[in-house]
Amino acid sequence: MVFPLYDDNSDRTITPLINYAIIALNIFVFVVLQQLGSNDGFTYSFSTVPQEILSGHDIVTPARVVEYAGQEITIPGLGPTPGSVYLTLLTSMFMHGGFAHIAGNMLFLWIFGDNIEDRLGHAKYLIFYLLCGIIASLSHVFATGVFSSDPRALLVPSLGASGAISGVLGAYVLLHPKRRVTVILFRFLTEVPAYVAIGIWFAFQLISGLGMLGGGSQQGGVAYAAHIGGFLAGLILIKFFDTGNKDRAPAY
Repeated sequence: MVFPLYDDNSDRTITPLINYAIIALNIFVFVVLQQLGSNDGFTYSFSTVPQEILSGHDIVTPARVVEYAGQEITIPGLGPTPGSVYLTLLTSMFMHGGFAHIAGNMLFLWIFGDNIEDRLGHAKYLIFYLLCGIIASLSHVFATGVFSSDPRALLVPSLGASGAISGVLGAYVLLHPKRRVTVILFRFLTEVPAYVAIGIWFAFQLISGLGMLGGGSQQGGVAYAAHIGGFLAGLILIKFFDTGNKDRAPAY
């Protein structure tokens, strides 16, 4: 697996204020609103639930107790969602399931997001990011509805910035395929072109995502369909967003 550390920002021309703001908002939601992941009421009310999106109706379920490894574990039920359930397609992309989840996502966004904002400008980058995130969530909902053989999977909430960040990666590999990225690759510290770093990441998502065909779109707690959908959205949408900026950073 590949773990990026930083990239070449020597040609960046603007301060990536939107990228910083998105990172700050994600941290605020996780620390203050989700209370470091302990506020189940908030998390289970504002996450994206495939069945809610497919039906258009809010679903509230009771908590249930399951036995795992000889221990009883309480799984919170779905809480009521204020307003339209479709708003969760937006709110869920600013929420995370734990410290490792948010740390990994924010690292990727910190490394790759600033270059896309530099290329598009502040406003277009914000719209691009949000649109990729929504498409990623819809990809997860669609894959769950089509490929899952267990109807309970439709009630499993999903959350995280991974889908939107996948869109950023799709844009990055198209605009800056040869930009040098310092990574830990198979336990070795090395420098590789962006197409290698992101290509290995996407290959892992694609291979892992094939597990959805065997019964679920979410394997091991990871919504790979959202990652793949977000990445493809980024590849396509960047062609429409990357226009009209004569002072933008060069593509390399």
